[in-house]
Amino acid sequence: MVKYLFAVLMLMSSLVQADRIRDLTSVQGVRENSLIGYGLVVGLDGTGDQTTQTPFTTQSLNNMLSQMGITVPAGTNMQLKNVAAVMVTAKYPAFARSGQNIDVVVSSMGNAKSLRGGTLLMTPMKGVDNQVYALAQGNILVGGAGAAAGGSSVQVNQLNGGRITNGAVIERELPGTFGQGNVINLQLNDDDFTLAQQITDTINRSRGYGSASALDARTIQIRVPSGNSSQVRFLADIQNLEVNVAVQDAKVIINSRTGSVVMNREVTLDSCAIAQGNLSVTVNRQNQVNQPDTPFGGGQTVVTPQTQIDLRQSGGALQSVRSSANLNNVVRALNTLGATPMELMSILQSMQSAGCLRAKVEII
Repeated sequence: MVKYLFAVLMLMSSLVQADRIRDLTSVQGVRENSLIGYGLVVGLDGTGDQTTQTPFTTQSLNNMLSQMGITVPAGTNMQLKNVAAVMVTAKYPAFARSGQNIDVVVSSMGNAKSLRGGTLLMTPMKGVDNQVYALAQGNILVGGAGAAAGGSSVQVNQLNGGRITNGAVIERELPGTFGQGNVINLQLNDDDFTLAQQITDTINRSRGYGSASALDARTIQIRVPSGNSSQVRFLADIQNLEVNVAVQDAKVIINSRTGSVVMNREVTLDSCAIAQGNLSVTVNRQNQVNQPDTPFGGGQTVVTPQTQIDLRQSGGALQSVRSSANLNNVVRALNTLGATPMELMSILQSMQSAGCLRAKVEII
């Protein structure tokens, strides 16, 4: 009896999903910023830009040499096989300080064959306001080339892009407003009125009524003490609180490029009949009543929804699947019949339009 009760308790605890607030929300205003720069990569092994087709590489090199006091005679035809013009991108993290290192990504913008072995020269990294916030320089690491078993050369990735770990140094700090006010907004990762209210109630139970209020389905306003250190401690306590997440919305995600279909466990079907090309799908949903075995009704009647899915291909045999009302069985049976991704997407859209697919369909 004790073992049975323990198993029941374990099953009940597994059905309750508790997530931390830090996994469900983000602090408004605490985010990354994009940086971009234009630079030159030197030291390539003859895999640089062809200057006859990329004149901006020669122009950039001339400008750089002139800044160093070197004058290139007019009309000189420089064969720059070891130089490539590149775009450099990076992410400026929140609360970054001067002297901090960040990673940069280097991508060729000309017709260079490879950036392997190259060195990025000092490149100013600018923000959207055209101000320089970091300086990038260093040796580029390009992955994707190697030798397979047997000695044959294999290229897994393209070689016109690379990465420099800690390749940029922050020179300018962004002004911040953290710690200046008495209100901080938490933004949910997804719009959900129920979850916003649950998080609000959890914070109010922990920090006192009126500490938090839900403004809409995505924003929760929190009253915090003044001062940076006080707000850091307050958010550290708030973000580690656990919230029992309710059942998520039923959703079906279709990738139109790859034909893949992803659905959550809440997707169910209702009765419908669909004809698509040479395929026909019929879904019959019925309730199966299980009567108790006791002669005087001492047990409990259980009603279980059952779905029979009939699929037929033109000229083929009828295939029937009887199970719970689950879309996964329909998709699996359609794949068995050889339905194309486009046919599958059309069938799912038709099911949603007819009202028998109880889920949101998103095409990406």
